[in-house]
Amino acid sequence: MYLKKIELKNFRNYEEETVEFHKKVNIITGKNAQGKTNLLESLYIMSLGKSFRTNKDTEMIGFQKEFCRAKSTSVKDEREIEIEITIGREGKSTRINGVKTSKNIDLLENVYMVVFSPEDLKIVKDEPEKRRKFMDRELCQLKPVYYRNLVRYKKILQHRNTLLKQPDIQEDVLSIWDESLAEYGAKIILERSRFVEKLSQISREISSRITNGKEALDITYESNVELKESLEEQKKYLNKMLNKNLKNDILRRSTSIGPHKDDMLMSVDGVDIRHFGSQGQQRTAALSLKLAEIRLIKEETEVSPILLLDDVLSELDAERQNFLIHSLEDIQ
Repeated sequence: MYLKKIELKNFRNYEEETVEFHKKVNIITGKNAQGKTNLLESLYIMSLGKSFRTNKDTEMIGFQKEFCRAKSTSVKDEREIEIEITIGREGKSTRINGVKTSKNIDLLENVYMVVFSPEDLKIVKDEPEKRRKFMDRELCQLKPVYYRNLVRYKKILQHRNTLLKQPDIQEDVLSIWDESLAEYGAKIILERSRFVEKLSQISREISSRITNGKEALDITYESNVELKESLEEQKKYLNKMLNKNLKNDILRRSTSIGPHKDDMLMSVDGVDIRHFGSQGQQRTAALSLKLAEIRLIKEETEVSPILLLDDVLSELDAERQNFLIHSLEDIQ
């Protein structure tokens, strides 16, 4: 698949702009603060309906403007797809081929995007939240049902944490919410585990090629509950652990068990590179993750995703730059 063009209105620093793209390589140049990353951001929201830079949609609205609009035309399986996203101070509306929708989930499976920015080089060494976001972002693109489960899990988790902060906590009420939290949490855990297993296989191969076979990268899903074989077993076990940790959760006023606390363990030759890896090892791992992400989307969907490179080449040495560039021959 590929993007044909983007039309912008009041988007960040763009009052009005139309940009057309080549099917393969597109190089966007300019001085600092001219809007290069803003342009990539406008493209990325076409895949998930969300920015890769902020959680607040209104930040994409131009200064002293009341709304912004981004409208893209892309081609997938020789079929044109038109997506229009309008963000106002009071909310957001989306149209897909002229049909209005209010849910981000409806965007999924229309445009596949992978973004690689200097921030992504920190996936390996920064806090677990960044690695959880990486897993969730990619799984949402691959499996819309995962997106739905994740949204529901977060809502239930937020409600449970609110109840835990109440002065008069009713444990029987909490146990009702725990049933739902365990159900959606178990689905997330098992999907993440399968995803990381596939990701690890591809990343290991890519990392080996980058380092000429000198390093073996291993990635495993690090859950704070024991992984089970079936969904029903996982649900029962997670519910059991929520009950077991209830007293502790009441004292801490927050939920200590569940996929919102999980991580990805990344190691080279048995050494945890999140904490003990060299900068070179960490950057090789981040590059391997991103290239594995591209290949995994292609294998799962039979569609080549669009890659957005946000000034990341300047952060890589010549050898890794060369490897990255030569890995991108068949995608836009």
